[in-house]
Amino acid sequence: MFQAPKGTRDIVPPESHRWQRLVAVFAEVVGRAGYGLVQSPMFEDIGVFQRLGEGTEVVRKEMYDFFDKGDRHLALRPEGTASVVRAYNQHRPTVPWKVWYLTPCFRYEEPQAGRFRQHHQVGVEAIGSADPDLDVEVIALQHDFYRALGLSRLSLRLNSMGGPGDRQAYAERLGGWLGRRLGDLDEADRANADAYPLRVLDSKRERTVAVVADAPLITDHLSDDAAAHFARVQAGLAALGIACEIAPRLVRGLDYYTHSTWEFAAGALASAQNAVGGGGRYDGLAESLGGKPAPGVGFGAGIERILLAADAEGALGGASGSVAVFVVDVTGGDAGRDLTFELRRNGISADRAFDARSMKAQMKVADRSGAQLALLVGEEELATGIVTARHLRSGGGQTALARDDVVREVAALLADR
Repeated sequence: MFQAPKGTRDIVPPESHRWQRLVAVFAEVVGRAGYGLVQSPMFEDIGVFQRLGEGTEVVRKEMYDFFDKGDRHLALRPEGTASVVRAYNQHRPTVPWKVWYLTPCFRYEEPQAGRFRQHHQVGVEAIGSADPDLDVEVIALQHDFYRALGLSRLSLRLNSMGGPGDRQAYAERLGGWLGRRLGDLDEADRANADAYPLRVLDSKRERTVAVVADAPLITDHLSDDAAAHFARVQAGLAALGIACEIAPRLVRGLDYYTHSTWEFAAGALASAQNAVGGGGRYDGLAESLGGKPAPGVGFGAGIERILLAADAEGALGGASGSVAVFVVDVTGGDAGRDLTFELRRNGISADRAFDARSMKAQMKVADRSGAQLALLVGEEELATGIVTARHLRSGGGQTALARDDVVREVAALLADR
């Protein structure tokens, strides 16, 4: 029997109901700010993702890439931003282009808690404005999304990578400093010290973390424009009541970030794996993908990791039933069929049993469905034009409903629950 590949899993009901609620909350929060859904192919020309940076683990080791039957070198999407920026370049929409996405991401890495070789993200991108207030808007949307899910034990770490010139100058300074401490670094990080020094800051290895605690800080080497941008972002977050910790060694894992970078961590999770999403500004990415210069900012948030945090905090609720009403018909099925569709067409979620099963068997299915009400149709109900409503979650009391007025009466019963 075939199994899902290593590092992947099936999301099936009732767990998938929580995914639906999470995505619905996300769409509602960002939709109020004018962000519309964008869907792009899950594979692209590999060059789109190579712009993430040759020094990143994603590009060097983790991408799922292949040649198709036309000998085109393609790769499965490892993250959400690059594809959206490619789509922006291709379609040239009115700016600022404010969009959100829901996507699977693919990385060949060792599976861990909340992170799989196929994991899933929601995110937003805002392209076409360099205004630091747009950074504030995007960070605040991510913050408000988590709050809307019921997460409270969150912390925000914020940094600035400065402009492209600041970043390059800092990388050179950091590389020289790391070169003098090369023997103190973890052996696995030494190869990055010269070619990709910012990657060393991103290391979680204990020896390296201890060394870089004394490394030069990029926030001490920002241009005046970059410092003003960073100050405006901090002031905006403070005005909105969003607390943050300045984290001058936060670089995240991708090379396209400029100016603001940030990460949200869930205090309810173990510190080594507590990031639930982050983002940053990427003012040079559109140009690097062949388009005209277009500043942008966005974030991505991993669904699996968010649900782990929700479980740890008791937020979002557990898996729930998919319908409000379950129809039990032991008169042949016609009444159950018609009643089920009448309820659905009037906005009430409903299901029924099939295969002419017994009353006892159908009631077991009704109970497992998670429905609030079971509507029973037996020979007596059929003859007298009524439906018996049984309360499945509150003591099992019963109420006789007129068949001709069943939709209104069921709606009233559900409203009282």
